[in-house]
Amino acid sequence: MARTVFCQKLQKEAEGLGFQLYPGELGEKIFNNISKEAFAQWQHKQTMLINEKHLNMMDPEHRTFLEEQMVGFLFEDKDVEIEGYRPPEK
Repeated sequence: MARTVFCQKLQKEAEGLGFQLYPGELGEKIFNNISKEAFAQWQHKQTMLINEKHLNMMDPEHRTFLEEQMVGFLFEDKDVEIEGYRPPEK
């Protein structure tokens, strides 16, 4: 049986992550309060950010920037600004 959490991002009960994907206190907060679906949305945005801004994950400043964006997206209802990206028209 899948673990469920009340997802702070989606504001609903949803399937939780299978294990803690991020280290430390923030990782624990994500594990306990963010659903698998919301984290997948973040991973999509993260990939776009890394590619668009040419981020180097070995650079501590780039990792800090990405973590700030992740916290804003998952917990503060902020959208991620990706320069030059236009969502497909429906």
